[in-house]
Amino acid sequence: LPVVPAPAPSLNMRADLGAACFSPEIMRIPHLEALLGHRPVFAPEHSRDLGAVIVWGQQDNLHARQAQMFAKKHRLPLWRLADGFLRSLDIASPAPMSLVADGSGLYYDANQPSDLEKLLNETGWETPELLAAAEKGLRLIRENLLSKYNHGRPAPEDAMSGGKHGRRRILVLDQARGEAVHLGLGGLDAFQVMLKAARYEHPGEEFYIKTHPEVLAGLKEGYFDLRRQTGLTVLDENFSPLSLLAQADEVYTVNSLMGFEALFLDKTVHCFGLPFYAGWGLTQDRLSTTRRTRERTLPELFAAAYILYPRYVNPVTGRPADIFEALRLLSDQTRQRRATQGSWVLSGFAPEQREAARPFFSGGQGGPAFARNPAQALRLVRRRKQGRLAVWADGLDTSAYRTGEPGTTWVTGGLMPMGAEAASRSLILDPDGLYHDGTRASGLEKLLQNFDFNAHQELVVRAEALLRDIIKRKARPEQEKKLHFEIPGDRRVILVPGQPVDDPALIHGSLEIITSAALLAEVRRLRPEGFIIYQPPPAGTRRRNQAPETASPTDWVSLADQVAVGQKAADLLDVADEVHTISSPLGFEALLRGLETHTYGAPFYAGWQLTTDRLQFSRRGRRLSTAELAAGALILYPCYYDRHSQQFCGPEEFLHLLSQPDPEPGSTIFAVMLNYIRKIFS
Repeated sequence: LPVVPAPAPSLNMRADLGAACFSPEIMRIPHLEALLGHRPVFAPEHSRDLGAVIVWGQQDNLHARQAQMFAKKHRLPLWRLADGFLRSLDIASPAPMSLVADGSGLYYDANQPSDLEKLLNETGWETPELLAAAEKGLRLIRENLLSKYNHGRPAPEDAMSGGKHGRRRILVLDQARGEAVHLGLGGLDAFQVMLKAARYEHPGEEFYIKTHPEVLAGLKEGYFDLRRQTGLTVLDENFSPLSLLAQADEVYTVNSLMGFEALFLDKTVHCFGLPFYAGWGLTQDRLSTTRRTRERTLPELFAAAYILYPRYVNPVTGRPADIFEALRLLSDQTRQRRATQGSWVLSGFAPEQREAARPFFSGGQGGPAFARNPAQALRLVRRRKQGRLAVWADGLDTSAYRTGEPGTTWVTGGLMPMGAEAASRSLILDPDGLYHDGTRASGLEKLLQNFDFNAHQELVVRAEALLRDIIKRKARPEQEKKLHFEIPGDRRVILVPGQPVDDPALIHGSLEIITSAALLAEVRRLRPEGFIIYQPPPAGTRRRNQAPETASPTDWVSLADQVAVGQKAADLLDVADEVHTISSPLGFEALLRGLETHTYGAPFYAGWQLTTDRLQFSRRGRRLSTAELAAGALILYPCYYDRHSQQFCGPEEFLHLLSQPDPEPGSTIFAVMLNYIRKIFS
């Protein structure tokens, strides 16, 4: 459903014009130009090539006054900025995913009309395509429990347990003190009146007060003195808003965004201030305004507030985005954060792996601790509150961990078929066992066996696009492709990739054929007329000083028609008709390319009726498409991390990052401050 949001009428401006800014803090917002759609110009001396001036919110400080004076002097419109309604994974993230630029007021200032209020009073923009997009956006937010901030864990089912006793659950929302509350016609008195009204209107029911995330983080104060409240339960844990709202029967708010999110779940919402979503016929309002003249449906209100009003950016790529890209990325980030939250102890990680892995496990207080051996790891995890143990399992004897700590998470590099660099920047975290261990059901196997792909067709479509991108990026220019040997045109080309003898996928994923020599002999028996190409594993891939395979290169010549030493795998896949493997990752890549693939072990991609398999897989009992396999293995299963923006990302961003040079940290901030210093001393 393509939606191209048009800016509010007051923001229409020539694309080549810049926006003047006098605040270094605003200039430090990552990807500000992409969010604004215009080039920010810091502290300009004249108005040439400028179309607007930007300030943050309703702030009254030196920089805001400078901006207002410049706008008045040069007769330029003043745009007030604020975070959008889908901001980021974490409160502490410096990179907002959405931004509001309002040329009339601001959505939370009820004292004057905003661009959002004007839009809702107008008509003609409510197209069927836009409203269908709004319905889709609402569904995605509900399914993934998304909000402005998304670092909270889902609330347990008994977080609001009053409903078990037949009483209705009344949720009262506290807020962080600040201008947004007061400009929304709220204040300390409004919160006291709201709590009294809730108790008066619902005698004998269960009452809960939800603490604001910024109050929980120690950044601001709330409006309720929770030490003096009696007869109610304080919810002071960082739960995701929608998971908590789902348990409430009615919601009382002054002007919290959670009040609007409660409407997503068909809750009755009582407003004691005048938030942007009040006055349109969807809420029970204690205040009113004659400016809001229409009744609106929830999809219309959502379309205006979440699709047309904000501007979105992908904070990893820095490119302008729309709401659906933002929702997709937030969903990926939220899933990965929930998988990695906790107080971690990491064991079995080599020195070079520790720094690469550290950001993945830094969602808890103080970051992860590293243990030297299994005994120390088990001691450390038991000393930590809610301690979790993660063990790097490739090429490691894991028996010491398997019996010592039942909650162990097994870790290895990612599955993205883009080379060693990709594997070092993405991780698999699996509490059930690793994907290459065919002796038991891993988390990936359970996901592929049980996930309802029919109910998530958007995910399958996404996987199809991801596969096209992978294949495109793996393709090499024709002038760079070079085979070191000739291929006869009248024979079927069979590619057989070798594996190191201590490859975990070979150790745990093969039962009958366990060496490349045995595999080649079997392929020759099955394809006597085929042109068999054997690609040995790259030099240096054997670990733990194990001996090489018994078959020498001389023996391979008698088993294969060609030994492709030093040949690019992508070039070999380009000419292959079939790929035969025990459990090599190259078989997965061949499958993604649509090549006929035969397996002789138990790789994760076998047993789904996509490959011709030597073994039987009693645990894998369903047929998958290639896109469904990719959706599970490349989207839902791994964790991806961008070291520069310091946040989780999805595979789409990950592929983009692999093709980009790492920018110098702080280069944008440095340029802004250097420009500022030059102006001071000029």
